[in-house]
Amino acid sequence: MIDSNCSSVLVVIPNGCKILLIVAARLLALLNQLIYIGKKVTVDLTECASTKLFLSRAGFFDHLDDQVQVVPDRPRFSGAARYKGNSDALVEFGAIDPNEENKDLVVQLQQRFVQQSDARYEIAALTVFGELIGNVFEHSESPIFGFASLQRYVGRRKHIQTVVSDSGLGIARTLRPSLQKHHPKLYKRYKEESLESDVGLVQTALTEGGISRFGSGRGLGFESSRKQAMKFDAELTVRQERFCLNFEYKEGELVRVTPVLDLPRILGSHFCFDFFVDPE
Repeated sequence: MIDSNCSSVLVVIPNGCKILLIVAARLLALLNQLIYIGKKVTVDLTECASTKLFLSRAGFFDHLDDQVQVVPDRPRFSGAARYKGNSDALVEFGAIDPNEENKDLVVQLQQRFVQQSDARYEIAALTVFGELIGNVFEHSESPIFGFASLQRYVGRRKHIQTVVSDSGLGIARTLRPSLQKHHPKLYKRYKEESLESDVGLVQTALTEGGISRFGSGRGLGFESSRKQAMKFDAELTVRQERFCLNFEYKEGELVRVTPVLDLPRILGSHFCFDFFVDPE
C-alpha cells in the first residue's frame, strides 16, 4: 500500500475478526504512515462492531490520524479516555514522542506489567520498555509518533503481550551507514542493500548484541532486552519494512528464528514480546 500508485486505500475489517494487540499496533502504524505520505485512507468497521469497541478501549482511535475516515463512524467517546487505568488486563496505547525520552510512559507500563504478573518481572519490564522506547528517541528520525501498549491474555498459557512501535528508519537502515567504520566484519557480510542482507543484519543485531551505530557506548538497546527474553523464555517478534523475524527461547537459550519474508511494506520497527507468566 505504501509503494502503490493508488491515491486512496480502503481497509475492511471482516465480520468476526478478532484483532490481537500486535496486529492493532501494526495497523495503527501503517494507517498513520499512509496519511503522512499523502494517501486518502478509509477503515471500514461496519461488520465488526466488537472489534471497534476493543480498538476504542485500547486507545487506537486516540492515536489514529484525524484524516483517516472510519466507517460507519468514529466512536463518539474514547473508551481509553473514559476507562483509562481501570482494566486489569490492558494498558492503553501510549504515545512515544520521538523528541522526548518518554520516561513517564516507561514507568507506567513497567508498573502495570508487574501488577499483572509478579515482582520477578520488574527488571524485565523496565528493561524492555526503557530500552525500546528509548530507541525511538535515539534512532527513529521520524516525525510520526510511536506508541506502546500491553495486554494480558488467558488461553492455553497465560501471557502478557507487549508492543513498542515506531515509524522510523528501521534497524538495518540505522546500522548500515556505520558498519564499515565500526563493524568491518559485518560490513563485508551485509554492506549490500537487499532483503537478504537486511534480514541477516537484523538477526545478527538481535542475537549477538554489541552492535552500535556509534561503535561503542550507546547502541540500539537490544542486548539487555534480548537477555531478559532469554531469561524468561519469552517470544520476540520484530517486524521490519518487508519482513518479520520471530525468536523463540527455551530454558534460557535461543532455539529457533523464523523469518517471514516479502511482506507489504511498513516503515519502522515493531517489537512484540510475549512473556509467559504462568505461576511456577
